[in-house]
Amino acid sequence: MRILLKLVVDCDADAAWRALHSPRAVAELYGPLVDLSPLESRGLPTTWEPGADVPVQLSVGGLVPLGRQLIHVSEIRTADAHGPVRVFRDSGIPLTGPLASLDVWDHQMAVSPAPGDPARTLWRERLVIGGPTAAALWPVLWSTWQWRGARIAALAPTWAHDPEPETP
Repeated sequence: MRILLKLVVDCDADAAWRALHSPRAVAELYGPLVDLSPLESRGLPTTWEPGADVPVQLSVGGLVPLGRQLIHVSEIRTADAHGPVRVFRDSGIPLTGPLASLDVWDHQMAVSPAPGDPARTLWRERLVIGGPTAAALWPVLWSTWQWRGARIAALAPTWAHDPEPETP
């Protein structure tokens, strides 16, 4: 089963790409409702690196456990009719909690300059899930992805980190 998300956000594709690699930015996408915290004593990495396996705990407000998830990061660089496309892929798997009944979790997030406006980003996501409870979990995940899309649109303008030039 698939969940798709497509929107144009107010930041350039480089800023969106940096945000995808930032555990803090990713955690903000679910906040303040869902908290993402590290399971390893060294904490979350500064950036998600290709090949990394990062176990995290998800909870509601930091109080009610939702389960543990293994985030496995990889990247793909490709192109479409409008130019370069960078894909961030999490092919980890839910380890505990309701989502652990899924045996397929493939979350790909693609960013590219928006057609006709390189100052904005075309953001596309595809979540593929499978397993005995995929059909039952699909509506919940679809709703979560709608929330996620709204958060991406709201937070994207904050991802650019180039400081404004100071005026004398």
